[in-house]
Amino acid sequence: MPRLTPSSRLHRPSRHWLRTACATLLIASQLATAPRTRAQLLPGLGDGGEMTAAAERHLGDQIARELYRDPDYIDDPVLVEYVQDIWQRLLAAARVRGELTPELDERFAWTVLLGRDRSINAFALPGGYLGVHLGLIAVTGSRDELATVLGHELSHVTQRHIARMMAKQSKQVPLMLAGMILGAIAASKSRNSDAGQALLMGSQAAFMQNQLSFSRDMEREADRVGFGVMTQAGYAPQGAAAMFEKLQYASRLNDNGSYPYLRSHPLNSERISDMQGRFQFKAGVAPVMPLMMDHAMIAARARVLSRPGVDVLRLWIDAASSGEFARSSPAQQAGTLYAAALAANELRDFKNARALAQRLVVRAADDAPAARLARLLSAEIELAADAGPKAAALLDPKAKDRPEMLLAAQVAVATRNPAPMVAPLRDWVAGHPRDATAWRVLANLYGSQNDTLRAVRADAEANAAVLDYPAARDRLKAAQELMRKSAAGQGSVPIDHYEASIIDTRARAMEVLVREQAAEQPLR
Repeated sequence: MPRLTPSSRLHRPSRHWLRTACATLLIASQLATAPRTRAQLLPGLGDGGEMTAAAERHLGDQIARELYRDPDYIDDPVLVEYVQDIWQRLLAAARVRGELTPELDERFAWTVLLGRDRSINAFALPGGYLGVHLGLIAVTGSRDELATVLGHELSHVTQRHIARMMAKQSKQVPLMLAGMILGAIAASKSRNSDAGQALLMGSQAAFMQNQLSFSRDMEREADRVGFGVMTQAGYAPQGAAAMFEKLQYASRLNDNGSYPYLRSHPLNSERISDMQGRFQFKAGVAPVMPLMMDHAMIAARARVLSRPGVDVLRLWIDAASSGEFARSSPAQQAGTLYAAALAANELRDFKNARALAQRLVVRAADDAPAARLARLLSAEIELAADAGPKAAALLDPKAKDRPEMLLAAQVAVATRNPAPMVAPLRDWVAGHPRDATAWRVLANLYGSQNDTLRAVRADAEANAAVLDYPAARDRLKAAQELMRKSAAGQGSVPIDHYEASIIDTRARAMEVLVREQAAEQPLR
């Protein structure tokens, strides 16, 4: 299964995603204190204050570009499809409720980025981007639980919380600076420097407390709006209760109820009480959501792809033959078998992976969504084992869903039969121009056909899709050079004038984007 990630080695996930979140706050403070341009003075949407939707989207693009480059970014088609299905239903519900205005709907990216981090977390970014850790997917017991978190983060964006935070910060930063200056003056005049230091620290504490209090209000608003969105989308409120209790349990070691005013988020105990009051469930007795077989398999995939280490992968393989496995429910057994088969595949133990996948196929036979996931996993294993024909026999080359289409295209390259998959992939990227993985797979298909010009252009579009405009420009220039050499009789690349026109047009567009990108203030 194609995954847009530079490396397939097992390693400990980095903390770049956390650093990027910190960079968001840094940029926010820079925007708040910098001289305001004409664009920043335009009225924002909703409660956005001084920051326009266009400016917020621009900031989001900057941050997303950094995340795309991170080794922990992963575009796994199976996981992305599952999360996107939930995300799109939530967006539709937000439109119906009026939470998502037409202006934001059009201007923002509404893109979900997955990261290999094993922590239980998701975070909203400016401009409609959403980061989701695989650790969050791994611990959820239902679509409804995952929808709870995604709905909460979606509401941070639709309610313009980032823009509102920046607007408030822009009003408070001068007050903090004034307090610091007064503290320095007091220290210079007093023999007791503690007086000046106290005033200095007091101004910082007041600033931080106001910021944190505003954040608590935002969290409560996101809880309230997010709950309405997820239930409007058809997800069960029990999922919200279960998810909040899981978050409370996960953070118990770090959340003992102390110092509630020095937290950037409300205490989980406060939030869960508020949510339980909203849907009238008592703590610990919320109706249990049944574990669906396909969700158990998706959670298992997230656990394995978060790269927990070789020893953990081996433990998951062994779990499929343990005594506890026999006592598990059918859905739990499917999840265990999926994790074991994928873990064996990651360790390149293909014999064991095939045997475990076959057990999974039998276990999931009566559940259509689960049976599909089992079949795709079997094909993924056969492809990894260099058994292209066996993988092809498991796939439908006419499938319209993204995971099967991309996997079938990879198999077509491996079996040196790319022609049947070129048209489906070409049609797909026409409707999904920001799908970098699809563009790269299409480039491989063209390359297998010795269609060098189209292969280079597809590779350029893949770079543009992840906002790497300099790389896209360079690839388009390479395509133009190929055309020039062929026109001069120095190359063997056939000249397609229609394709050449597209390449020239895209090259000019990339030059403009590269210049704009070069003028941006860097995140670091």
